[in-house]
Order: sequence, then C-alpha cells, then structure tokens
Amino acid sequence: MDALVVGGGVVGLSAAYALSDRDVNVTLVEKGSLGNASTARSAGGIRSQFSTRVNVELSLASKEVWNSFEERFGVDIGLRKNGYLFLARSEATAERFRENVEMQRELGAESELLTPAEATEHCPGLDPEPFVAATYNPDDGIADPNLAVQGYAEAARERGVEIRTKTAVTDLHREGDRVVGADLREVGAERSERVEVDRVVNAAGAWAAAIGEMAGVDLPIAPRRRQIAVVDPTPPVPESVPLTIDLETGSYFRPERDGVALVGGHFDGDDDPDQDPDAYDEGMDVEWAARAVENAAEYTEYFGLDTRIQRGWAGLYAVTPDHHPVVEETIPGLVTVAGFSGHGFQHAPASGRIAADLVVDGETDLLDVSPLAGDRFERGDTLTERSVA
Repeated sequence: MDALVVGGGVVGLSAAYALSDRDVNVTLVEKGSLGNASTARSAGGIRSQFSTRVNVELSLASKEVWNSFEERFGVDIGLRKNGYLFLARSEATAERFRENVEMQRELGAESELLTPAEATEHCPGLDPEPFVAATYNPDDGIADPNLAVQGYAEAARERGVEIRTKTAVTDLHREGDRVVGADLREVGAERSERVEVDRVVNAAGAWAAAIGEMAGVDLPIAPRRRQIAVVDPTPPVPESVPLTIDLETGSYFRPERDGVALVGGHFDGDDDPDQDPDAYDEGMDVEWAARAVENAAEYTEYFGLDTRIQRGWAGLYAVTPDHHPVVEETIPGLVTVAGFSGHGFQHAPASGRIAADLVVDGETDLLDVSPLAGDRFERGDTLTERSVA
C-alpha cells in the first residue's frame, strides 16, 4: 500500500511514522520546512485536563508515548512535568470543574479538585481571592515541539519514509468517490508531478480545509491567529510552577528556563474569518502583549509594571466550531486528522496512530473516534470543549 501524508508538522510526522510501522510505503510532503508552521509556534503543553472524554482519551494515549519518547526515539524532548493548574472564578465553572475531574479520574487521569488556597501551594504567587475553585494534575507538563519533530522525522526516515520538504500539493485526483492520487510541485519547479497512491492523509493543520477542497470536501477547519509573549517577570516565576490558566478570562502563563516566562491568551473577541494561513503576521502585537501581562498581573504577583516584554510570536490554531479535531476517513482514500484547535502537538502521538489504523484497517481500536466524525456539524451532534486557552 502506498500512502501520501500531507503536512510536515508533528501530527503528520507521527502519522508517517505510525504508517511505516504498518509496512506502508509512505511519502510525506511539506510545502515549507518540517515543523516550521504551527508546531514550532506551540507553547508545548501536554495535559489531560479536558472537558470531553475523547480529548482526555487522546491525551492519555499520547502521554504513553511522550513519557517514553527518549527511550523510543533517542531524543530528549525536554519533558517537564510541572502540572497544569486551571482556575475558576464562578460557581458555574467550579461545578464543571467537579464534573471534569470526576470524568478525568474515571478514565485514569491524576486530576484533583482544589480550593484556591490549595492552589497557592502549587503556584505561590497566585492571588486566591478572585477564584472559587481550581483543578490540578501533576502528570501534565510541557515539552519542546521542535525536538519532538526531530525525533519523529529521524525515526520515520530510518523506517523508509520519504520526506519531501518545500513540496506542495497542488491538486488531489479522484476516480468516482475515491482519492487516487495527487499533484506535487517542488519550490521553483515549473510543473507539478502526479503521483498515484492508495491513501492520502490530510494532516495539514491550518491548511487542511484547502487540501480537503482539492478533493471536493468541505472541512469546517479555519486558521486562527494566536500569540505568545516571552517576558522577564518580577519576581521570577519558579520553574516548579505549573502552566496556570485563568479559564474565564483566557489568560495563562508558565515559567520558562533562565527566569523568563511565557504569557498568553486570546482576548480580542471575534477572530478574522478570512485569515489567510499563507499571509498572516507571524510577529507579536505589542499592545496585545501588554494586555496579556496586565491580565496575568491581575491574579499573580509575578507580573506588573516592572515586567519587561522580551519578544514573542504568533502562530495558527486550526480551529473547528466545537474545538475538536476531525479524525476520520472523510471519503474513500482520504483520511483527515486535523482541526485540533490548539491541541495538535499534545495529541499527535495518538492521532498519528489512529490515522495509520484508518489507512490500513479502516478503523481503530485505540479509542472511540466516532465523536470526531466531520458530519457531526451537519447532524448537530457537536461536542463542547470548555477547557480551551
């Protein structure tokens, strides 16, 4: 069997690696450099504190790989288990926290419900006054997405995967309802070349809808710009502090090494519905960064007037209306694994394995992915992920 994986981010590389483990002849194409789009601009979070079962299951299955990545791939991805700390300001959110923790623990996660005072034991600089509850999971943490890309890419190449960078998909070909091939064009080439394949895996992230359109498929996946700022906090955030999220304001921060911290959040209301993933501003907006610092200063002592903004960047989330990915064989010959809405890095190991299962077997036994079928939006059977930052 011959398979073409479209997208050289961590999800596509995970899928290519998993396919090579199933004795499939795999070619992966990436129109830029490996991991240089959304993956490289990720905050690197790995957590199992979600509000839907399928997202928790994706997290737990992925953590089995992240926890043993160096042993499996020979690459230290800098995994640090500082935990994730979610904060609730209202009783309604606190009640959802209680339900989430019960569900997460039922599935095997180590989540726990905390009082605001207990939350300060994990984040000493937190002001507990604005909050009514918190959740914490000590097994959550962060890793370096670029090192993960390196590990997957090297392992995939060793298994015979042909990885072609600076090579774009310009069209997909169908015979009846089935996708049977693609046109590829390398940067600088005058013409595209046609390749015949048995399956195409659409792991193109923010570009996934454009790939789907080439096959006559309408995927409800849209690019959305998100930003991160690197700052010098005052005082420094201890490296033991978890990634902390004020869920109802969208503000979050986490310590980095050498005394700096990352701050982020989406505060600007409606997104640009016409965002072009090939022409977005990759730089950080200074006004947004100042607001991000101000928001974090409202509930922690680490940020204030003396906080200096060092630098920052913007990347793209591939967002669906319910903040869950589309994972399915969309039409015969076309497997979609995209639209993770900011969670693609952390869910990449499980998603790649599932994509390989769908290519080879037409189904997966890793977990029930039926809630992630793309027709859920037409059926009105969408999910609701509330733990989104």
